[in-house]
Amino acid sequence: MDVVEGGCLCTAVRYRVTGTALATSNCHCNSCRRASGAPSVAWVVLRATDFAYASGQPVAFRSSPSVIRTFCGTCGTPLTYQHDASPETIDVTTATLDLPGRFAPTREIWLEHRIPWVPVNEALQLFPKSSRARPLSTP
Repeated sequence: MDVVEGGCLCTAVRYRVTGTALATSNCHCNSCRRASGAPSVAWVVLRATDFAYASGQPVAFRSSPSVIRTFCGTCGTPLTYQHDASPETIDVTTATLDLPGRFAPTREIWLEHRIPWVPVNEALQLFPKSSRARPLSTP
């Protein structure tokens, strides 16, 4: 993978991604929805060592006892998610990448939290909860 950059709406925070995506998901969980103000959030999961801030520093917020989310302190753009149980990975909001089309989701997760009017991409792997559980379907 080439170097791909991304950042927030106001450009106060910019980051750089190298390496290969470990996973790409569209998450419907309550926490992601509330943190983003959107019906779902697309994420690309990377090795933490393949992610670095190029300029600016985000604000960190512990959204639950084991999760840290970051966002731009100026414009509020949600940027990353890290779970204490997986410090070697970082999830990056796909839509904040300069080239988000390179990271299409391969699975829909936390469908049990999905807002009923939000469509599901039936061509993807579907999970009622996290992708660590057994999928509802496999394409």
